[in-house]
Amino acid sequence: MTDATSDSAMTAATPAKVETPFQRFRAEFFESKIATVALGVFLIIVLLAILAPWITPQNPYDLAQVSVMDGRLPPGSEAFDGYTMWLGSDGSGRDLYSAILYGLRISLTVGLASGVIALLIGMAIGLIAAYAGGRIEAFIMRIVDLQLSFPASLVALMMVAALGKGVDKIILALVIAQWAYYARTVRATALVERGKEYVEAAQCLGISRARIVFRHILPNCMAPLIVVGTVQTASAISLEATLSFLGVGLPQTEPSIGVLIANGFEYMLSGRYWISVFPGVALLLTVVSINLVGDHLRDVLNPRLKK
Repeated sequence: MTDATSDSAMTAATPAKVETPFQRFRAEFFESKIATVALGVFLIIVLLAILAPWITPQNPYDLAQVSVMDGRLPPGSEAFDGYTMWLGSDGSGRDLYSAILYGLRISLTVGLASGVIALLIGMAIGLIAAYAGGRIEAFIMRIVDLQLSFPASLVALMMVAALGKGVDKIILALVIAQWAYYARTVRATALVERGKEYVEAAQCLGISRARIVFRHILPNCMAPLIVVGTVQTASAISLEATLSFLGVGLPQTEPSIGVLIANGFEYMLSGRYWISVFPGVALLLTVVSINLVGDHLRDVLNPRLKK
């Protein structure tokens, strides 16, 4: 009797394990098998793109390695240099397996770089509009409304047409086309946070406005920003492919996914499907995996959907 009582007392005295917010987030995220698979697919794509120079038989950017004799070879054919083209080749003789991985490097670089820069710009503008209020907020939000009244693809197309071709030009065009989405998201969230008690307490303590905005309000705006960031990154990747497909993105010497799809478009009816289909599948897997992860992040980070 005494032993049982002592054991129960020790059990009651043992503190319960406290679950950190990150552990809770990780557990909730991996509850979805679809989101877990999508995250795995995306990480594999990123890893393949990073390792492209070491796992591909050809550098499609090096014209000395590209032979016209290898043009439009079907999947599984042997190249003039002796290696096997598992996914075939395009009209210029580029190995599609190599070209797709190198093209994914460009697509991911453009998507992530434009997303981060647009997020930083939109976040700063949205916080200023929400905390300043009055005429400043009205002026900033009218600019945002004007920006959002145009389709992002049209804005990016006009900017690329004015700036010219190149990776840096596309990134700048996508930043200009997407910063307003982040600004509106941050402003809406910051307006809610501005009226809470912890902000009033910080103001009563004499804390500067900049510290209140960036040290107190901003961390509470990160959840919707993460969700919007994933969706806009996928949008930026598909938009870059669209611009390159239309011929206003990257030049032919830098085969991005959009360029590869455009190169095979004229051969679709002749039976050479692989020139466009395989790059299209790579683009589809990349965009869909990011969107699935972002969609589940929205559910996990939304407190209204908590069970």
